[in-house]
Amino acid sequence: MSWEDLHARTDILHTVLDRAARNPADTKLFDDLPELDRLFGGRDGLLLALRHRWQNHLTVKLDHALAQGKSAVEVYLELATEQPALRAVLDTYDTDHRYSRPHPRAMAS
Repeated sequence: MSWEDLHARTDILHTVLDRAARNPADTKLFDDLPELDRLFGGRDGLLLALRHRWQNHLTVKLDHALAQGKSAVEVYLELATEQPALRAVLDTYDTDHRYSRPHPRAMAS
């Protein structure tokens, strides 16, 4: 993947999260995203990348928080408060149950 593709993927992720901050259930959340199919393989690939992003952030926060005596639930709720648009998209599209294992395309984000 080129730097240009990486930046284009990041732009798409940010666009979706900006839209989701206004309304995560908007039926046009994934509309008019240039190169969506090429860069993510479609909406499902984008959702996988968002889920992967959540998992990465959660893992890092857990590593730090557990050393401080915080519970996993506290960390999860803290991250959900910090990133409400991301959590809302994942909940709206039920990605925790929809995808049982990581998808290779999601790992590239």
